[in-house]
Amino acid sequence: MKKEKLLTIGQFASMHGINKKTLMWYDEIGLFGPATINQTNGYRYYNYHQSPILETILLLRELDVSINEIQYFMKNRSAASLKSLLENKLTELDQNITHLKAIRETLCSHHQNMVTLLTMDLSEISIIEKEERFLVTVEINNETSFEEEVEMITAETEKYQLGRLHHASYGSMIPVFSLQSGKYHDYSNLFIEIPFLSQKTETTGQDSKEQQKGLHIQPGGKYIRAFHKGSWDNIPKRYEAILDFAKKQGITLCGYSYEMGINENVVEQIEDYIVQIEIPINPHL
Repeated sequence: MKKEKLLTIGQFASMHGINKKTLMWYDEIGLFGPATINQTNGYRYYNYHQSPILETILLLRELDVSINEIQYFMKNRSAASLKSLLENKLTELDQNITHLKAIRETLCSHHQNMVTLLTMDLSEISIIEKEERFLVTVEINNETSFEEEVEMITAETEKYQLGRLHHASYGSMIPVFSLQSGKYHDYSNLFIEIPFLSQKTETTGQDSKEQQKGLHIQPGGKYIRAFHKGSWDNIPKRYEAILDFAKKQGITLCGYSYEMGINENVVEQIEDYIVQIEIPINPHL
């Protein structure tokens, strides 16, 4: 193709993978016009040198830059203005990628819960391997009311701009020493696992220590896993079975027991509610 050759609106639109009506609209609003117009028949013609400009406009549109913003840019087109515009959009794109990764992580968690529900043996107590994760926690005690718990959880979701609780996994924690003392309802914390906290570090390269500051570290390693179905009034019996299992296996437990409901979105009665219980095994004993 010779660079000085003029292209019809149809040829130019086809070359850039768009509809010629888009080019006509761009011309009408003064955003991007043809190189020349045939005064006899009104046909629009474009040249090769206009391609980079149109591609820039199409790229900005793909990045959801508004027509008004693009028009302003076109009137003040420079390397500095394009650099600034693209930097802003790169920041937005990174945020969207982080958000989508967090949603994917949440969906994977829900999916795994459903797989567990369909394959689980409620009577089984097993040993599993878990990766380290970081939790947002709020302190509670036996005097903390349900209303206060809701207020604290709501405050944390707002703090981390979570939006909705279904974007996170959440549950409760009880110290192992409380379980060993027979205090099976001595809960000390509520926890929220917010996927994008770890995703941000991957995406932005932000210092992990700073990113994890103030978070509770749930250690990676071997865990005892068990399940409890029904009312919390009967959960002490499940913990007694877990402690008996650990004793027979010569296992020493440490840290906290992490409880999390895994089927609350598919049941209506408390009798059908299933809690997953995970307790870390002391790796040094």
